[in-house]
Amino acid sequence: MKYTYKTKGTCSSKIEFDIDNDVITNVTFTGGCNGNLKAVRSLVDGLTVDQIEKKVSGIRCGMKGTSCPDQLAKAVREAYETTHA
Repeated sequence: MKYTYKTKGTCSSKIEFDIDNDVITNVTFTGGCNGNLKAVRSLVDGLTVDQIEKKVSGIRCGMKGTSCPDQLAKAVREAYETTHA
């Protein structure tokens, strides 16, 4: 299932990905730091929601209280809870 998440407090404005049960694939970011987000996409492809949360939740970007990876952790959790409600 394709899921779209509108980010809050980051340079990227949107994250889209596929969620199948609890496995995340095909992550794309709109905006943000292109090279860094390509790396994030590659590193999380095929991981579960829990694995992604453990790896990237709480990462901050500069003085911001969040980051694109942190927003990804929030997005995959929201997607999982929405699809398994």
